[in-house]
Amino acid sequence: MRFFKSYFLAASAALLMVAVSFSTAQAARVSATVDLSTQRMYVSIGGKPAYAWAVSTGRKGYRTPTGKYRPTRMYREYYSRKYDNAPMPHSIFFRGGYAIHGTTYTKSLGRPASHGCVRLAPGNARTLYNLVRKYGANNTHISIRH
Repeated sequence: MRFFKSYFLAASAALLMVAVSFSTAQAARVSATVDLSTQRMYVSIGGKPAYAWAVSTGRKGYRTPTGKYRPTRMYREYYSRKYDNAPMPHSIFFRGGYAIHGTTYTKSLGRPASHGCVRLAPGNARTLYNLVRKYGANNTHISIRH
């Protein structure tokens, strides 16, 4: 009987450790901070810096909204209804029609060039999109500041 008790306690402890590890990994927070003055995005996972990328935000006459947001909807492939069906791959919408998404206009990254969205190089947009899918929109914070 003692053997079964010990075995049961050891098995229970192992399962608890796996469950805690799994829930901690799933609850890790993704934070994407866009700095409009430097045209850079900084991504951290669980509070640890992971990526820094050039972006393009709202050019003259257009603005990218500042504030703190969470993703509201996501699309691997999306086409703008407002701007001539322009492709917006790996879109992460955060406020109405504003999104973080990939762009083929990579030469303009690092300076304002969009109609208000936050544009990223295609591979970087895919990476961010996959992070948000992995950790969840509720565990993702988007901050846009000057």
